[in-house]
Amino acid sequence: MEARINPGDTVGILGSGQLGRMLAMAAARLGLRTHIYAPDRGPALDVCAQSTIAPYDDETALGAFAASVAVVSYEFENVPAATAAFLAARRPVRPGSQALATTQDRLTEKTFLNGLGIPTASFAAVDDLAGLERAVAALGRPSILKTRRFGYDGKGQVLLRESTLLCEAFDGLGRQPAILEGLVPFTREVSVIGARGLQGAFAAWDVCENEHENHILARTRVPARLKPETAQAAIDMTGRIAAALDYVGVITVEMFLVEETIDGAMQEKLVVNEIAPRVHNSGHWTIDGAVTSQFEQHIRAICGWPLGSPRRHGRIEMRNLIGAEAQGWHELLSEPGLSLHLYGKHEARAGRKMGHVTRILDESAPFPEDL
Repeated sequence: MEARINPGDTVGILGSGQLGRMLAMAAARLGLRTHIYAPDRGPALDVCAQSTIAPYDDETALGAFAASVAVVSYEFENVPAATAAFLAARRPVRPGSQALATTQDRLTEKTFLNGLGIPTASFAAVDDLAGLERAVAALGRPSILKTRRFGYDGKGQVLLRESTLLCEAFDGLGRQPAILEGLVPFTREVSVIGARGLQGAFAAWDVCENEHENHILARTRVPARLKPETAQAAIDMTGRIAAALDYVGVITVEMFLVEETIDGAMQEKLVVNEIAPRVHNSGHWTIDGAVTSQFEQHIRAICGWPLGSPRRHGRIEMRNLIGAEAQGWHELLSEPGLSLHLYGKHEARAGRKMGHVTRILDESAPFPEDL
């Protein structure tokens, strides 16, 4: 039987970015301490009780980190497998190794989803240039070539048009193992943020509708514009995925909504794009807009505590502050009803997430064009 985790204990978090920061803040609200482990300094270090700056393969530092915490989690999915295994031999690591192994590789992830009967884009493995040529012959163009590992915010992928030279595209990705995906003719992008507890309890927030700019999430609105039965299907799908992974913690499933006219009637279909085994940018609205935030829920889940209510306080709109947009903080603070979150990053680079703002509206109020 696992040792009980109580207020006053320490939660270990791998990664020092803004997600780790918000997890640490949620843990403190519940009377828990946090120990951040990362190879570099980030904004999470400003709010944690303890920190270790060391490489992920430093077993001496990892051993000391493990000895100081009751449970380990992470803010990003690309934790080295050896690091996770080393820590799991000493402390509970939640979510576990199955979730990491499945979601770190796009080919493994889509194969897993299809095995559950969950639709994804058509795909084919690409190991070399000849494999890319075969994949393009099967899936056609336009299609998207992606590295199997370490891609996010549009990085590690290239759109293959009719004019694209395949050798140049493959070279541009460093000739790494890749996956070719067929394009999905989607109407909008949505996501489900859900959580599964240590004993298998599952809770999910209402489906989020997401807008991206330059491959980076720009805006999330909740609830998404879906038929009620489609929204429930999205939540059910997320629960099935979490159960199949024996998941503990917050999980995010990004999906495409496809609209098709069949026998004169518009039908909605969901196609899963990817799984994120962690708290997610499209769930930041839950800090202000729900009874329980995704960050508190994750801490509750990994500690074996009861899950909180995901009920919304109203209609929600969240917008990311990218790069220099965060410099308008003074004007944002002057707007009634707007909640501002800045992540404590000192350099506002182009494309860097510096913070977000959230607005809560009455259920009957339409969304404004802009925050």
